[in-house]
Amino acid sequence: MNLEAFFEPELVPLQSVEERIKQRRSQMLIHSYLYYGMDESIVSDGQWQEWADELVQLHKLRRKINFYDRAFKDWDAATGSHLPVDEWIKNKAIYLLTLSSKKV
Repeated sequence: MNLEAFFEPELVPLQSVEERIKQRRSQMLIHSYLYYGMDESIVSDGQWQEWADELVQLHKLRRKINFYDRAFKDWDAATGSHLPVDEWIKNKAIYLLTLSSKKV
């Protein structure tokens, strides 16, 4: 499926949109914590922004998915500095950081 088709709601089952939003939100939360909370980065600024821009487009299709909805209520992809941090986010960030350091 090409990217244009992905954003046409009538061509994509609702569950696929929800799963993609959850994936992008997870990436924003985890990589923002790595960057702002741990002063680490395992993705480029360009990659982060690409994911962020896609999430903005996905939010036009659906915003409420019962996964950090409040944190992304007015989110516009400008920054992740205000996103929440909890144990799940911290644990995922540390895990990804550990994986990325093993690839070096």
